[in-house]
Amino acid sequence: MAEDKDINVEENEFVHNEDQTSTEEQQENSTEAPKELTTEEKLAELNDRFLRLYAEFDNYRKRTNKEKVDIISNANAGILADLLPVMDDFDRAILNNQQADDITVVKEGFQLISNKFKSILEAKGLKQMQAKGTPFDSELHEAIANIPAPSKKEVGKVIDDVEKGYYLNDKVIRFAKVVVGQ
Repeated sequence: MAEDKDINVEENEFVHNEDQTSTEEQQENSTEAPKELTTEEKLAELNDRFLRLYAEFDNYRKRTNKEKVDIISNANAGILADLLPVMDDFDRAILNNQQADDITVVKEGFQLISNKFKSILEAKGLKQMQAKGTPFDSELHEAIANIPAPSKKEVGKVIDDVEKGYYLNDKVIRFAKVVVGQ
């Protein structure tokens, strides 16, 4: 039995050695000098690589532009979907107001719709600018008139805001049109 084991070991080593020699021969064959490319072939290969790279980049540019257009065109879909219930409320209010006799009920209805509309806009990041009584800032305000200040404390400050300004996520999206005291 011991002799059988020795024979098996020797056979395994022989097979292993044959595998090594065949891989060494393959490596020698592969290390032979590759076919030398002529200048024209090298130029054609580089030109082909350049054209493929240019085509890939052009496809990437077109794809990203298309994605950008899709994002912009669908960006308003979310906010419009959120505003549809407000529009439904206005429609119901208009129908009910045609038959309403009590003006206080009409006022309450429109106040509720206004509050709902404002809460939706605030949830989307819109914030109203508080301009009245603050110092005039050309980064936030647009002065449409200068009037004499009622007191010395109000010189250079906003006396009245004619049109309110708004922030969207802390960025001014509409400047407040204000009257400044001088």
